[in-house]
Amino acid sequence: MRNQALRALLLVASLALWEVAVRALRVPAFILPPPSEIGAALVRGAATGIYLRHFCVTLAETLLGFALGSTIAFALGTALAASPRLEYFLYPYIVMFQSIPKVALAPLVVIWFGLGLTSKVVSAALIAFFPLLVNTIVGLRSADEDRIDLMRSLGATQLQIFRMLRLPSALSFIMAGLEVAVVFSLVGAIVAEFVGSEAGLGMLIQSRNFSMDVAGEFAVLFILGLMGLLLNTALAAVRRRVLFWDPSQKAAASGASMKGSL
Repeated sequence: MRNQALRALLLVASLALWEVAVRALRVPAFILPPPSEIGAALVRGAATGIYLRHFCVTLAETLLGFALGSTIAFALGTALAASPRLEYFLYPYIVMFQSIPKVALAPLVVIWFGLGLTSKVVSAALIAFFPLLVNTIVGLRSADEDRIDLMRSLGATQLQIFRMLRLPSALSFIMAGLEVAVVFSLVGAIVAEFVGSEAGLGMLIQSRNFSMDVAGEFAVLFILGLMGLLLNTALAAVRRRVLFWDPSQKAAASGASMKGSL
């Protein structure tokens, strides 16, 4: 409770300093609005329901893109980890594709898949794909070779070795990749909405920019930051539930309980 109070106090102090600095320096509102105007814009948008509608659209695009990109990344990462020969031929092309800025691909994605939901999902999946792919490959290859040899000597099949040894050893890497991928998928959806969309928070930012409503833009940015925080927190909760046996999770839990007792 004390740590949460200190975190809240830090936020309040930062907003107060921002408010005082903007008003003392007489910074124009179209350059940097004070937090009070941003809060007023949030209240106005919440009263009309416009934020909720666009929030739901962007959230759906993000989650669908995250699910699509994560599924493909896990399947391909598993195949590459199991076959060094396949990795030798495919991995360079995957790295080349990842090196292409997704901002440059977003207009093509919108042209190919239209202004609707599909283009945003594809864009989100493209950005969420690579972090989980790399973590899946590294995690599946992190299994102890002595344990693998022991299971082979006991007659275990490759599927049993994967299910009982390789996958549990890789779960910490996979969950870390998922936490990164879910935030990247939000970025991919917003980038596609900037290029062309019919709804979503990215489109709302563009419309506020055209009307020079800077306070409204900051309000939407605050909602996007909150969405990213909520998605990351949800994945962190799933990580703690799935990796309850992991030593790092036990150490974090014991450290938190010791801080709470102090």
